[in-house]
Amino acid sequence: MNQPPRMHNPAVILPDTMKALWALKASVENKGVADATLILIELRASQINGCGVCVDMHAKIGKQHGETDERLFAVAAWREAPYFSDAERAALALTEALTRISDRPEPVSDAVWAQAARHYSDTALSALIVAIANINVWNRLNVAVRQPVGSWKI
Repeated sequence: MNQPPRMHNPAVILPDTMKALWALKASVENKGVADATLILIELRASQINGCGVCVDMHAKIGKQHGETDERLFAVAAWREAPYFSDAERAALALTEALTRISDRPEPVSDAVWAQAARHYSDTALSALIVAIANINVWNRLNVAVRQPVGSWKI
């Protein structure tokens, strides 16, 4: 079902929005979360949200940063795959919880939170939460306008 885009991406139409989203992304860099983990959480949230352009983009970015095919292909099934560290698993669990906030009465369970807090300092955990929120914003913008896959330069 490859449909034409409804309009240009709102972040392109509103340049200040684009600047703000890129600034938000930059604000989490070098704050205690590995770049590889940030790529994985961006890919996982995008899979959940059905954002084809972001799934395509973040898989390609992962490859550019040395991610293996095994890890990229297994992100959707990270619980069953042996390729992820405990810290990455905690980040992916938090990503799923924060992306699916309406799926359960307590969106982020104490168990999910405790696992993430076990692996990340308050600064890193803050960066992780902001990164998850940011990719969810991008997913929603892209899905709303039917942003075509492959249309973004990386």
